[in-house]
Amino acid sequence: MRFLTVLGARPQFVKAAPLSAALRKRGHETIVHTGQHYDAGMSDVFFSELGIPHPDHNLGIGSGPQGAQTGLMLAAIEQVLMAERPDVVVVLGDTNSTLAGALAAAKLHIPVAHVEAGLRSFNRSMPEETNRVMTDHLSQWLFAPSIVSERQLASEGLTRGVHVVGDIMLDAVNQQRPRAERDSRMPHSLGVKTGEYVLATIHRAENTNDAERLSSILMALESLDRTIVLPLHPRTRDKLASFGLTIPRRIQAIDPVGYLDMLALLGSAACMVTDSGGVQKEAYYVGVPCVTLRDETEWVETIEAGWNELCAPTALALQTAVARMTSPRPKQIPLYGTGNTAEQIAELLAAA
Repeated sequence: MRFLTVLGARPQFVKAAPLSAALRKRGHETIVHTGQHYDAGMSDVFFSELGIPHPDHNLGIGSGPQGAQTGLMLAAIEQVLMAERPDVVVVLGDTNSTLAGALAAAKLHIPVAHVEAGLRSFNRSMPEETNRVMTDHLSQWLFAPSIVSERQLASEGLTRGVHVVGDIMLDAVNQQRPRAERDSRMPHSLGVKTGEYVLATIHRAENTNDAERLSSILMALESLDRTIVLPLHPRTRDKLASFGLTIPRRIQAIDPVGYLDMLALLGSAACMVTDSGGVQKEAYYVGVPCVTLRDETEWVETIEAGWNELCAPTALALQTAVARMTSPRPKQIPLYGTGNTAEQIAELLAAA
């Protein structure tokens, strides 16, 4: 079988590592990199660290307004698909690259497989939510991470081609964490000690496009009685500069880090503060409590398990949430499978 996988952003590179290996045992895979994340620290390092095959097509789209970026991707991917003629197009997650890949394939009548199907935050102001919904309704294979996501698909009339396979990010964590613990110099190279700092990531448009909200988040982080380590996403770095905001002294801002360093930083943190979707799960997998600076999450199981809490971007709310989450946690239980998601997906696609 001829697989074509569309990638574009950091979380997709991580998920592609186990999936690409599984697909290539069962057929030929072509990788298309849209260039949505093009900063070396957000792209190149993941291919080299995780052993992902070099992209066969790098479209170099880059950043830009949502519609323009998605449109450029759609046109470029369509040309690749007409040349390659794969049996199935595999898309992952909820980025503009995800939607562009699915839409281009659907218009050419090429079956689509969506990894991470059925997730919903129910916040349509988030571009990721639109991307998820549309991609699911364009797909023939819907690989759901949990029973909750399977039920959501059913509520939208999507029952054919749905398979609950767990979370492919768990595959990546299980495969790469021993390497991270062995090879990474984090967190010691930063001069911070295990269990004595909060790791933070902030990048979503809802938190970075408004100067007042971004400033409030920085002040809330500064108010915590711990060192804050903040790998600075390029979007956040640019917004800080354009708004004229400075990073408070207690926050140790660093350049974006590769996956192994991120796993090492996360595994040694007292708490994770984030607005990322994927990091919420990764924190659970390594046993670190998480506070999510959003009004909702698509990973509701982490909330129900008592390892994640939604939080407003204010000092008092964040202080309270971090104090509560760093108290003893409930026992961890499997939320999203057992770490063999990539093999399940590859088996199901190869058998089609």
